[in-house]
Amino acid sequence: MATLTDVCRSMVEGVYGGLASAVVDVHTGMLLGVYHLVPHFTPEYLEAVAAASVEMFRGRTVKRVEELLGRQRGAPLQESFEEIFISSVVVFHFMKLIRDKQVLAVLVTQKDANQGLGFAMLRNQVPDILALL
Repeated sequence: MATLTDVCRSMVEGVYGGLASAVVDVHTGMLLGVYHLVPHFTPEYLEAVAAASVEMFRGRTVKRVEELLGRQRGAPLQESFEEIFISSVVVFHFMKLIRDKQVLAVLVTQKDANQGLGFAMLRNQVPDILALL
């Protein structure tokens, strides 16, 4: 039977330049599955990145912006971010919220990876992630 770590491995191996992938619980920031090819990605580092990813979707300032926008629009606004892309100096970070199970799928690639394929990989793995949760 496949595991979330197997799904993460599939994401990394399925994209040119894939370096790391994780499934993160949005409520706790806990890594539910992780796979990476980078020796210096220590458990401490991976946990910090997982927590930072959750903050981008659910952080205090994000909630405040949603609250303000909701008031302006006259309707509550929650979990407005579905996907986030970050281009750092060395790598790309692709993140997708899977609302059904309140988890994030995260993929990290080299900068020469195709951005469209990075998001396609995340989106294509959602059914496999859901089946394992």
